[in-house]
Amino acid sequence: MAQEKDGSLSEVRARVGASHGITDLAHKLHFYDRWARDYDQDVATLQYRAPRFAVDCLTQALPGPPHATLILDVACGTGLVAAELQARGFLQLHGVDGSPGMLERARARGLYQHLSLCTLGQEPLPSPEGTFDAVLMVGALSDGQVPCSAIPELLRVTKPGGLVCLTTRTNPSNLRYKEELEATLDRLEQAREWERLVAWPVDRWELATSKLEVVPGTSDSDGFISGIVYLYRKQEVAKVEGVRPSAQPPAGL
Repeated sequence: MAQEKDGSLSEVRARVGASHGITDLAHKLHFYDRWARDYDQDVATLQYRAPRFAVDCLTQALPGPPHATLILDVACGTGLVAAELQARGFLQLHGVDGSPGMLERARARGLYQHLSLCTLGQEPLPSPEGTFDAVLMVGALSDGQVPCSAIPELLRVTKPGGLVCLTTRTNPSNLRYKEELEATLDRLEQAREWERLVAWPVDRWELATSKLEVVPGTSDSDGFISGIVYLYRKQEVAKVEGVRPSAQPPAGL
């Protein structure tokens, strides 16, 4: 039994590692279409925790009651973020993704009020300006997925005063993208488009797919890669220069 489990983990690591290595968007979307059937099982095998981390971070900062909060899940995949949101009482959920295969799986969950096919970075989000109380994008900020240049589009569809929650991996192969992402996030803050509420580094993000990606101090056999959760609030009006909030993880996490 242990050998079967190890073999399965090896196969999953190879599959997910291959997905991380695809930097061409068209090839990446095709990969996700084929992967959709096994996606949930594979990321569970890798103990992928980003959806829970992101939803915990976001929901602690949302001011209104869950049933009245309209949320957009960008690059929603099979709906793992929606499952976390529903468990916390958030039911007004819209989702978009560039993979028809992933959207088919998300639709089967029955958690979204509306789902749309949209390849962010190549086309705008299918929503008017200022529609959503909160926007999340979990697991799609890396090479070959959503380009950093698409981040302002998330802000466009967020209501003034609304929240935007983002995640990215901080393992070695994604550090160049993370650096570019943070430069984009900082430019938007300097332009007073939004303000950072949280930057939460997480060591145990998911199991590493190779020895080169393991977090220092953990073993090769069960080592994790690291990641980070960002939370921003869209500005309501232009603000005078003030003190930037400290980047602290959510309370109790």
